[in-house]
Amino acid sequence: MSYQAIAFDTGGTVLDWHAGLVREVIEVEDWQSHAIDWHVFVNTWRRNAMKRVLGRVRPAYHMDDAHWEALEETIDLFKLPKPAFEIRQCLWAGWHRLRAWPDFPPALARIRKHLPVVSFTMLPLALVLDVSRLNALVWDAVISCQMIGVYKPNPEAYLTAAIWMGMAPQNILMVACHNFDLNAAQDAGFRTAFVYRPDEWGPAGPPDPKPNRSYDHVCANFAELAARIGALHTVRG
Repeated sequence: MSYQAIAFDTGGTVLDWHAGLVREVIEVEDWQSHAIDWHVFVNTWRRNAMKRVLGRVRPAYHMDDAHWEALEETIDLFKLPKPAFEIRQCLWAGWHRLRAWPDFPPALARIRKHLPVVSFTMLPLALVLDVSRLNALVWDAVISCQMIGVYKPNPEAYLTAAIWMGMAPQNILMVACHNFDLNAAQDAGFRTAFVYRPDEWGPAGPPDPKPNRSYDHVCANFAELAARIGALHTVRG
């Protein structure tokens, strides 16, 4: 079993969006006196954004736009006072300040010694650039669904990414903590690796915490994935 490249989902697989956004929302002064479960607020914000992009074909917007529209929707849904535009804009920009899961940067560096590593994500390119620099993540390429114009889990997104990499899908390992992403990648011919991220959605836990198919790898963390890739590379020479 050998690979020519490793493609990583980035939103929840690489970035701890939940904890990062909770830190942002609890600092909003206008909301200090409101008894809101901010974990639920942030998860609702995330869901409202995701439903705007999943599977879309050539929308007239990208995920930064979806994050902004979903923020406005979620504030209204929770009946919170609307902070000034500048404060809402700063909160929205919190997506560009997200931190990576602590085990990811060292694992990425280890894997990149063996194979090209690609961020293959629904996040917009500008966001990936910002968080990559913030977290010192070095990619060989970034492929955003914004660039393709087709969003996961539409099969066209995966097949286009493979064409852009100049590789057959079966030679690319898709890494994610989300079954919907891995299932679609598998259906498109990719190899697959599920990495557990039990804290992705905060105390509530992720909606699909366990693999729901047979994948090529199921790893407890990124250190385990890096070790497996390293072992494969050593065996193959």
